[in-house]
Amino acid sequence: MNRSDIPVRKQKIRRDTTKLRLIVFGTLAGLLILCSIFSKYLCPYDPYLQDLSIAKAPPGSAHLFGTDRYGRDMLSRVIIGSRTSIFSTLLLVAIITVTGTLIGVLCGWHGKKLDTILMRISDIFLAFPGLVFALAVAGVLGGGLHNAIIALAAISWPKYARIARSQTLAQKETTYLQAAVLSGSSTGKIIIRHLIPNIIGPILVTAMLDIGTMMMELAGLSFLGLGAKPPMAEWGSMMSDSRSMMATLPWITFAPGLAIFISVMVFNLLGDTIRDYADPKARGR
Repeated sequence: MNRSDIPVRKQKIRRDTTKLRLIVFGTLAGLLILCSIFSKYLCPYDPYLQDLSIAKAPPGSAHLFGTDRYGRDMLSRVIIGSRTSIFSTLLLVAIITVTGTLIGVLCGWHGKKLDTILMRISDIFLAFPGLVFALAVAGVLGGGLHNAIIALAAISWPKYARIARSQTLAQKETTYLQAAVLSGSSTGKIIIRHLIPNIIGPILVTAMLDIGTMMMELAGLSFLGLGAKPPMAEWGSMMSDSRSMMATLPWITFAPGLAIFISVMVFNLLGDTIRDYADPKARGR
């Protein structure tokens, strides 16, 4: 075998492995989303039905994850809670991605005073520890799931604005964009049809990698009482509600904690795989 063929074979094996990982983790993430969509029909019991006669029952054949202090089936509450936890996270990531991208493109394209003002504002947001700043904002807003999403969105958009701005500045001087400007196309048309499709790759990769982080931070706010409120089934809130019984009834806390662990791990692995797949070197280009 020619030695020059060895690097090519390694690149092909790496590329095929990345594609396989992408299919596996993409399928797992899709299953999680599908389960959250149809969670109402997957619950073996009513997740909000209280039955004190079976309160604090340990895991068994009737209740795989046991029951909580009110006799509610923990497996059903974890399943129904996936809708709140996963959908809230995806909504949050969508908000910060779109908002940050629009601000970054606006700053990079127009520049001047607008760029200076918005970038200094983003510097202020980036100067504070993210979760601490989100706690402050959520506390001012009064808690609740919607306010928790607003709080995390308020402190998370600068990263996307920075990426979009740097990509816009890099693309702004390219020949194809200068030709589009000289052709008389409107600014909106140039940005939507030419600029955004060429800068969206790194932004989408960052968004995928952020899903796990945002899920943890949203659950953290709920755990601290600044997110979803009982009796709403949300994983962070469920862990907070049962933390006083962690030593005596660990399964009540373990069930939503396991759901968070699995979901975050799947989305993180999917994000890492998408990043590897989008890397031109990993694809042998």
